[in-house]
Amino acid sequence: MLRGGSLRSGGEQEKMFVKDFDYYLPADRIAQTPANPRDHSRLLVLGRQTGAFEHRRFYDLTDYLKNTDILVFNNTKVIPARLFGRKSTGARIEVLLLRRLADGEWEILARPGKKAKPGDFLVFGGGVSCQIIEKTDFGGRIARFDYEGDFAKALERLGEVPLPPYIHTKMKDASCYQTVYAKEEGSAAAPTAGLHFTEELLAKIKAAGIKSAFVTLHVGLGTFRPVSVENVREHVMHSEYYSVDAQTAEAINAAKKAGGRVIAVGTTSARVLESVGAGGHMRAAAGQTDIFIYPGYQFKTVDALVTNFHLPQSTLIMLTSAFCRREFILSAYREAIGRGYRFFSFGDAMLII
Repeated sequence: MLRGGSLRSGGEQEKMFVKDFDYYLPADRIAQTPANPRDHSRLLVLGRQTGAFEHRRFYDLTDYLKNTDILVFNNTKVIPARLFGRKSTGARIEVLLLRRLADGEWEILARPGKKAKPGDFLVFGGGVSCQIIEKTDFGGRIARFDYEGDFAKALERLGEVPLPPYIHTKMKDASCYQTVYAKEEGSAAAPTAGLHFTEELLAKIKAAGIKSAFVTLHVGLGTFRPVSVENVREHVMHSEYYSVDAQTAEAINAAKKAGGRVIAVGTTSARVLESVGAGGHMRAAAGQTDIFIYPGYQFKTVDALVTNFHLPQSTLIMLTSAFCRREFILSAYREAIGRGYRFFSFGDAMLII
């Protein structure tokens, strides 16, 4: 497992405070619905070395790309991971599926968590139930599910696509919270930087000779779990499943060799690339990563980043502050707020280049 950060000379760790990644965001700047069309969202282009910015639309993305570049997308697909059920006592309970483990076993979050104890049985209807097996170190639970037939089809019948808690508008079409290239089922949340891409924009990218490749990271607790410690370096990421196939690894290596840039679409893609790309050389791999990237980390593979505007004090704004100086990031956020950009999952985007 890999982690980010830096060490003071002599081996003593510097303190880095979570509050240093805070900013004020008016509530009305939190996007409740996606742009329509998706690629008409706004795009703040931020100079990684200079801190200078430009204001464009997302469909202008190709203006900043070269035919030697490669865009790397996370092709994970959000599952209907939110289930509502009852305990044997009749008490209501909500479950969020985080990660598939062994056959029939999942790591879950239960609400209210204190009411889901080892040994408890939860019933969701439609022949689906589970038993809580044990607690986890991150406040979750391990549950063994019992069901009839195909579990994925049962989830389609019973489950809901889980939206972040700051989105209060009911989603009429679940595809709004899915990238157009989503393929590998397993996420509890969308890789939201990818939500800006349309089939038309992808065709435009291909026609311009810009290459595309796909990795998988199933978004779970590691990505959206809040930082609860004061010192950033004490935060421990929850591991998430990733996969890089041989074709993607070869394409990235070829682009690097030809002098092209590796452009990560989203922080999840960036975490995969940095987990696997030791010395800047990619390889086919799959497994669990708990890489935590924060200022002081030296990027090995990623040369540019497409990303959304993230929550204050989150691991995601810490990653972008590692890629581009924290002062530049916070300045860009202030600029975006001042110009009425929309924030978070359904909000506008940044290109850090």
